[in-house]
Amino acid sequence: MISLPDKFKQRLGWILLLALIWQLIAASHFFSELIFPGLDKIILTLFTSLTNGNLLKQLIFSLIIIAQGLTLTVILALSLSILAYFSELAASLLETLTALAHPLPGIALMPLILIWFGAGKTAILLVIIHSVLWPLILNLRAGFNAMPSIYNLIAQNYCLTKLEFLFKILFPAALPYFISGLKISWARSWRALISAEMLFGAINSLGGIGWYIFQRRVFFDLPGVFAGLVVIILIGIIVEDFIFARLEAKTVQKWGMSK
Repeated sequence: MISLPDKFKQRLGWILLLALIWQLIAASHFFSELIFPGLDKIILTLFTSLTNGNLLKQLIFSLIIIAQGLTLTVILALSLSILAYFSELAASLLETLTALAHPLPGIALMPLILIWFGAGKTAILLVIIHSVLWPLILNLRAGFNAMPSIYNLIAQNYCLTKLEFLFKILFPAALPYFISGLKISWARSWRALISAEMLFGAINSLGGIGWYIFQRRVFFDLPGVFAGLVVIILIGIIVEDFIFARLEAKTVQKWGMSK
């Protein structure tokens, strides 16, 4: 039997309370049903969209793109951060690039990406990578720089190679910062994906979850819009409370890196 995390139980309680308030406001008819649909209509629309298969396919398509974007970004961020750790020149260049690119929202670059790469999967991946790369680099570099200097002395005393130093000392020391950056990256990847899909449109026969929300908005299907938002929220809660929470419990908390 799967035990639910305490944090998830508390969150579920608050969600149920907010859902009850929502339904009471909708039932009062203080707002028009066209702009404030009840939960019954939202749930019915969600169920219908899932049973006909379209929403599920769109969700899977979006999750695949996010997974690809995060994988590429993690590889790139680790490579650049490691290079900057061992090279002052590379560190100076990376700091400059981060200062220039990090303040730029992904949506501001979408017109350029659209012109240069077209409205395809590559364009969406580039938007995700840009939105995720810089905060992940900042967290990784903060973790590397926060490592106590005595660890370097230990590595010298044991005559560790650079590769051994990376895997046995540097990576474990920076792990809490990496996981924190990954959590931020996951949230930002969702925002980048939804924005890109709404702008670029469907890049396959169905598009992703962002395209689903955009279509419902065009046809003024507010229950459908909220159904898409509910799916995104549920996926976020599951990832936060079950994947990242368990990852932290098995690594960061287990190794005594946090209280």
